[in-house]
Amino acid sequence: MAADDTAPDPAGPPRPAADARMPRWLPRAMVVALALFACFQLASWAFLQLIGLLINILIAFFLALAIEPAVARMSAHGMRRGLATGLVFLGVTVVGAGFFTLLGSMLADQIVTMVENFPSYVDSVIRWTNRTFHTSLNRVEVQESVLHSDWLQKYVKNSASGVLGVSATVLGGLFQLLTVLLFSFYFAADGPRLRRALCSVLPPHRQAEVLRAWELAVAKTGGYIYSRALMALVSGVAHYVLLEILGVPYAPALAIWVGTVSQFIPTIGTYLAGALPILLAFTVNPWYAVWVLGFVVVYQQFENYVLQPRITARTVDIHPAVAFGSVVAGTALLGAVGALIAIPATATLQAFLGAYVKRYEVLDDPRVQGGRRSDGGRSPALLRLFRKLRGR
Repeated sequence: MAADDTAPDPAGPPRPAADARMPRWLPRAMVVALALFACFQLASWAFLQLIGLLINILIAFFLALAIEPAVARMSAHGMRRGLATGLVFLGVTVVGAGFFTLLGSMLADQIVTMVENFPSYVDSVIRWTNRTFHTSLNRVEVQESVLHSDWLQKYVKNSASGVLGVSATVLGGLFQLLTVLLFSFYFAADGPRLRRALCSVLPPHRQAEVLRAWELAVAKTGGYIYSRALMALVSGVAHYVLLEILGVPYAPALAIWVGTVSQFIPTIGTYLAGALPILLAFTVNPWYAVWVLGFVVVYQQFENYVLQPRITARTVDIHPAVAFGSVVAGTALLGAVGALIAIPATATLQAFLGAYVKRYEVLDDPRVQGGRRSDGGRSPALLRLFRKLRGR
């Protein structure tokens, strides 16, 4: 009788191979990966929460670099750095407070004048409209239609509900200003201690590089502030001449306003600076406002394409195209703050990296001077062939 093929194997079922088991390191690797991912998410969240503080510290650092020459000069004459920094901040505060006080009094007087003369402005506009478009409007009808309009009522309601938000924004701005001033005071007053603390964790050759980069940053930031102050002076003088010719009141204060705001407030500074003289010129004569607007636009183009590239290139020693590109990049990265610190940061980086770029002597070639080669750019072989054919 044949053996039963279905009989169980005395050896039993096959055991799984050793390679089919889970590696012992895999659970540990999964735990480590999850922990790293959680740390990355936590760090990203913390960075997003602290980005406002980091930007304020960056502004404070460049502000401390800007006042460093004055503080160092006063400290070299035996004055303590803390006292020297306090005196510099006090001088800046007094100048700023005087400027805004003068500006506030000027605005208050002009607002009172505009309110008193507002009916005459409305009558002149209505007369011009009736004469030009053959209408029959009068001031009473215009006032009634404006006061009972839906958009005015909605605007008043939205303004009333937004008072709390505006107040919170103002308080937040004041807190940020105090934060910047506090950090900049510490950076300027404790500059040598901060440099010693930074150099103490670096080897000697790295310490020399850090100190050199610090000196370059101070020089380039000071040059940038100087260039802005020079352009503010030129802009103020130019606008003062125009406003004085037109007979606009408070011409000196308006000139100081235009020069300061247009140069030291990036991106929107030009529009803020030009709006106030245009408004005050309108109170004298509406056509004067058009003249001021045209002058602001023309002068802005002259400053952007002629004055600013030349002055900035001389004071911070960078190419105008590089300066413009750095401002665009800084604005894209950090907004108005990036536009303000882009040029000194780029100038510092360019000057620091320039020491590590090896340069060679340039050949005496006409193409380097903007000319062309006398052989028309032909290669030597083609030149010999051309001469041989021409000889035949």
